Order: sequence, then structure tokens, then C-alpha cells
Amino acid sequence: MADRPPLRKAAAGAIIAFLAVVVLAADQFTKQLALENLPYEQPVPVIGDFLIFYLVRNPGAAFSLGEGVTWIFTIALAAVAVAIVWLAATRVRSRLWAVALGLLLGGVLGNLADRMFREPGFPVGHVIDFINTPWMMPAIYNIADIFIVSMMIGVALLVLVGLHLDGTREARKAAATGGGAGASAGGAGGDGEPDAAASDSAKD
Repeated sequence: MADRPPLRKAAAGAIIAFLAVVVLAADQFTKQLALENLPYEQPVPVIGDFLIFYLVRNPGAAFSLGEGVTWIFTIALAAVAVAIVWLAATRVRSRLWAVALGLLLGGVLGNLADRMFREPGFPVGHVIDFINTPWMMPAIYNIADIFIVSMMIGVALLVLVGLHLDGTREARKAAATGGGAGASAGGAGGDGEPDAAASDSAKD
């Protein structure tokens, strides 16, 4: 089966933008529901100890690290968002990369929106966290965090399998290069037989 052609830049950008908006909307909607319906810093078991809602406002990063330098996380999130937008506009032609970067951008924008617009104010707003799965990790997180972590893993896997942003693969490039070299060698005489035949013809 022939490979599908790479995406046009406009199509890749549209995929990234659409997925980012969907994730951002889902993240902000669930955070608003949590703020309106969950008691603050009180566990609400949903599925026993498997899933617990626990509403907190997090000024730091994961595990509440860096609570005194919230503005640094705002800058870091903004830098990641800008980098993804730049890649979308200039480099991405792969469908898998477009999906991964779109979902990652949505997660980044979800937490960035909290940093910029929630209390105590720009650029040190606290991120709304409310999901707790103690069987998996002690941290409390949100929808944006889920997409950030899972898509960072996805990006790492795309790099490991050799899929480039433009949709080409490292292994295929190497194979193509090897094939071209082999063809050139064959044309130049390979094991010497074509050259010998040409020599005999010249003698005749």
C-alpha cells in the first residue's frame, strides 16, 4: 500500500489548532465544574480509592514544587506554546505529529490560562487541580496535565521510531540511500562482469 502524501502546512495547522481548542475547552469546563461543585481540600470518592476528586489550587508545578516562583512556570508554558505554534506553521507535515502537538498544545494552554487569569492574578495564577488516583501517583492533577504528560510520552515515541516532523522516516531514508548506492555500484561494474563484457565488445 502506498504511503499517504504529507499534509499541507495549512492542513497540519488546522489539525493542531482544532485539537488544541478541544482540549483547552474540556480542561477549562471540567475545572469550572470542580470549582462549582467540589468542597475545597476535601476528598470526594468517586470509585473508591481508584478515583477521588480533591479540589486544590496549585501555585507550583507537579507535587506543588516551586510554589514561590509561579511566574517561571507561566514563562515556561508560554515558551512551549509558542514553540508548538512555530512548528505548526513551518515544519509539521506528519499527521501523527500534528495530533500529538495539537493535544499537547491544548494541555499547555489549559494550565497557561490558569496562570494568566485565575487568582491571585497575572502571571501568578494558581492552577486548578482536582483529580487524584492514589494507586497510580500521589499527585493531584487535571485534564490539561493528562494531555501534557501523555503527549510528551507520545512525542518521545515518535522520535524513537524515527518519524520526522515532515512525515519522513529515518529508516526509509537510509534504505533509499543504500539502494541508490547499490544501483550506482552495479552500473559501475558491480562484480566486474559488465565491465568485462564491455571490454570484449570493444575488442570485437
